[in-house]
Amino acid sequence: MIGNALQLAVPLILAGLGGLLTDRAGVLNIGLEGMILVGAFGGILGANLSGSLLVGFAVGALFGLVLSAIFSVACIELKSNIFIAGLATNLLAVGLVPFASALVFETKGVVRLSVAAGPSSWLGDMSIVLAIVLTVLVWGIIYHTVFGLRLRAAGDNPGALEARGASPKRYQRATMLLSGLFAGIAGAEIAIRLGVYIPNVSAGRGWIALVAVFLGYRHPFGIVVAALVFAFFEVLAGSAQGFLEIPGTVLIGLPYLFTVIAMVVYSAVRNRRRV
Repeated sequence: MIGNALQLAVPLILAGLGGLLTDRAGVLNIGLEGMILVGAFGGILGANLSGSLLVGFAVGALFGLVLSAIFSVACIELKSNIFIAGLATNLLAVGLVPFASALVFETKGVVRLSVAAGPSSWLGDMSIVLAIVLTVLVWGIIYHTVFGLRLRAAGDNPGALEARGASPKRYQRATMLLSGLFAGIAGAEIAIRLGVYIPNVSAGRGWIALVAVFLGYRHPFGIVVAALVFAFFEVLAGSAQGFLEIPGTVLIGLPYLFTVIAMVVYSAVRNRRRV
């Protein structure tokens, strides 16, 4: 169970780290769900066309990066409402992926991985190590570099940053692109681990990753803890289907119910501390 929870937590950690970077820079990435989705399709597309899983991960990352660039232009350059732009980005991914799938694979539905993934433990271990390395790297960047100091200033005190001759938009653009890159890798990891791309394979993980950012108190290590808790409930829900006389749809919804409850509790505690 612990191994499964670690594996399921990986995409949440990756997407959550990306969401954290943008949040600390002052722009929350509402489009994470769509970036995970295009990353998942890109992972299968790249792997199937090249015969290499590494290329699949690279293409997934690229797809997430491109979609984040579009979102960045809309909300940072054109100053669109970030929530509307984010929802539009997610809807763009939902509509664009089936269109691309029909062009390349002649199907809008399931696309299977044609490359042998090898031992599943190898892929799982690699993704877990990647999540750990990126967590430490993001922590180091945010709290122990000049870039991280200015990044936090872009979100907390943009006026002071501008007074020192630095543009907050520069850091917002950079973190948005990094966020898309991380989300694209997260999507590719999901699809390649499953060995298939299916519609809505992101399954709300982008939204859960955003919740993990705040439940983790906007800290990289806090995100890891929150992601592990969500993943544990997902594993628990899957295991319980075999021996509890509860409808499967109810058990499948357990992780998302926990997400809502956790966010309500977090908001209540935060508001109480402000009083």
